[in-house]
Amino acid sequence: MTVYFIGAGPGAPDLITVRGLKLIEACPVCLYAGSLVPEEIVQAAPDDALVMDTAPMDLDAIIAEIEKAHGDGKDVARVHSGDPSIYGATAEQMRRLDARGIDYEIVPGVPAFAAAAAKLKTELTLPEIAQTVIVTRTGMKASSMPKGEELETLGKSGATLAIHLSIRNLVYIRAALAPYYGDDCPVVIAYRATWPDELYIRTTLAEMKDAVREAKITRTALVLVGPVFGDVEFRDSDLYNPEYSHVLRNRGKKKVTA
Repeated sequence: MTVYFIGAGPGAPDLITVRGLKLIEACPVCLYAGSLVPEEIVQAAPDDALVMDTAPMDLDAIIAEIEKAHGDGKDVARVHSGDPSIYGATAEQMRRLDARGIDYEIVPGVPAFAAAAAKLKTELTLPEIAQTVIVTRTGMKASSMPKGEELETLGKSGATLAIHLSIRNLVYIRAALAPYYGDDCPVVIAYRATWPDELYIRTTLAEMKDAVREAKITRTALVLVGPVFGDVEFRDSDLYNPEYSHVLRNRGKKKVTA
């Protein structure tokens, strides 16, 4: 048998990959993170499949269900929100499967920051404005940040920031980033991106805390920071510049079609 760690995407059921959906449709066991994965996705599991919401389960209980499926020779669809590579707590599961000799594969999904950018119709990298995207979080009670990954350090880059799991840490975010981005730096609060009740608040570092309080947002929100989210002037890239040549196009040479 094989355990498939499947990224279900940010929320909209039709943003799961074709591969991920086909595996859910085929696996006789489906374990999903119910707090963040829409029910429509796991409803694609076979009628006789064992479908379990793992939100109330601890790690040992989840691994026990996988071990049982392994003993029965049944493939498992382990469905996580977004993409399994980002804040999915998948590494600890894979470590235990490695120790038990249980085979697994990873199926990527659409991460929340990419889905939010699509909804905002915003490119996160603009010529001479920002060419780096940093996906990060802030330290909270549950876990601290590794040395060198604090916002005070990352902010020196001036990059586009996608700050996860930090909607209750806005005072710190402003204090850490304002010296580098300025209090008037554009911010977008993306609440439940692509879900039916999604909300996007355009604000600034200085005003984001009041905006979030007014909207009564306390969880499941992404903080996007950077000049790319504002009305910024930027030059065209050279990718489609007729005066710029590359291996697939000669400079100044027009394509002739029949």
